[in-house]
Amino acid sequence: MQTLRIGMSALAFGAMIAGPVAAQETLKLTVATGHPEVFLWVKHIKETFIPTLEAELAKTGEVTVDWTEAYGGTLVKLGAEAQSMQDGLIDFGHAMGVFDPANMGILNMTYAMPFGPTDPVLVTKAAEHALMSAEGFLDQLADVTGVVYIGGGIAIDGYNIASTKPLRTRADMAGVKLSGAGPNLSWLQGTDAVGVQGSYVSFYNDLKTGVADGMIGWITANAPAKIWEVAPYYNKVDFGAMYVGGLGVSQSRWDSFSDSTKEAFKVAAQAYQDAYFAEQAARIDAATQAMLDGGGEIVEFDEAERVAWINELPNPTTAWSQAAAARGEPVEEILSAYVSFLEEAGFTFPRNYLEE
Repeated sequence: MQTLRIGMSALAFGAMIAGPVAAQETLKLTVATGHPEVFLWVKHIKETFIPTLEAELAKTGEVTVDWTEAYGGTLVKLGAEAQSMQDGLIDFGHAMGVFDPANMGILNMTYAMPFGPTDPVLVTKAAEHALMSAEGFLDQLADVTGVVYIGGGIAIDGYNIASTKPLRTRADMAGVKLSGAGPNLSWLQGTDAVGVQGSYVSFYNDLKTGVADGMIGWITANAPAKIWEVAPYYNKVDFGAMYVGGLGVSQSRWDSFSDSTKEAFKVAAQAYQDAYFAEQAARIDAATQAMLDGGGEIVEFDEAERVAWINELPNPTTAWSQAAAARGEPVEEILSAYVSFLEEAGFTFPRNYLEE
């Protein structure tokens, strides 16, 4: 017993020297998206970002996260993610411009330059390089939107048109109602197609009910939505891969994080990006085969018609650039950096939008 008393006294003395053990902080965070988990950019929040973040935080043991997860528009509508972070309704989500041009319009740079590269990894590297090379811009964006862009940028694997009839020329497109998100409807200028506002939340039913005759989208999203059931023709016009944005944290939340917690978020964002592109690459061939097996058909758009379309298209960068400049954003610097990065990688646009 004497030995036991001496041992306990030594432990008590050691604890007095070391001081009190710091209490582990639990962050209560809410993540929400407008799209459901079937889409890769949502799937990998749950499957990759959150587990990676928790593993990184466990390395210091300072912080744990108690997540509230709300996907598929159950808490916020598609396009309302940034505003919801600004309002404090959610803490974490997507920072994307395609469905939120009012807050995140600068992230639509690639949508203002269609018929670009079809490689989504290259497009994302170029876009994030352009955003980050404009000194102080991401801080400016956070101050205006209340959202801190932490990386995790992604791109769509290549936009084309699915439709109820084959489209090989612009004449075939005359009067055809094509559904798409706001920025990509402008690509239809130079044809007589009719643009209809829509998204993957509405595409299938719009096509089924005749609200639309086709949609502007990409194969790895068409597959889970089974778009070929209602629009069997996949028309290869090659609008290009499109950078859509990345991941964001409410600025008020971000400012409360320690440096180690911020770093953990950035590590998780990189893991999210890597996992997204790895699965995207694996899915492209599988999604194409699923479409063909399901009765879909690939239709090659006439190349001469495509060139004429590109050349006759009203410059898609003009209005977008003017809107960005009006918001005080360094749009010329960003676009120049984007194009230069692609040129150094070996891609040149079929039309020089910036010199017109």
